[in-house]
Amino acid sequence: MALALHRLPLRLASGAFILNSGYNKLSLDADGAKGLQEMAVNAFPQLGSLEPEEFGKYLAAGELTLGAALLTPFLPSRLVGLALTVFSGSLVWMYLRTPGMTESDGIRPSQQGTVLAKDIWLAAIGLALLLDRKKR
Repeated sequence: MALALHRLPLRLASGAFILNSGYNKLSLDADGAKGLQEMAVNAFPQLGSLEPEEFGKYLAAGELTLGAALLTPFLPSRLVGLALTVFSGSLVWMYLRTPGMTESDGIRPSQQGTVLAKDIWLAAIGLALLLDRKKR
């Protein structure tokens, strides 16, 4: 399987970003993990059953795995695109469900929500990788 050069910027940018995010979460303290978990519970209430430290470790491992997968050239772009779309879709859902992240219309980011609104770009990259067609 040859690496298509037109997919390289998408995979490098998103993979490096997510890998770095996961790496930074490895040193999360209990308060930081609790804060992230509280936001995640707005969209996925079942995550509230985890201990904050456990949640932080799972989140870090997931981000490290996804980031590494995006940077691994022999993994199919559609597969990593699917994984990125699911991951970023859950982040966008969390953004939409967390109070104070959007303006009164429920979509446009508030000043506080701009940090999370960037996940829409990750969703777009995931979809671009997922929907890309192979040349015949």
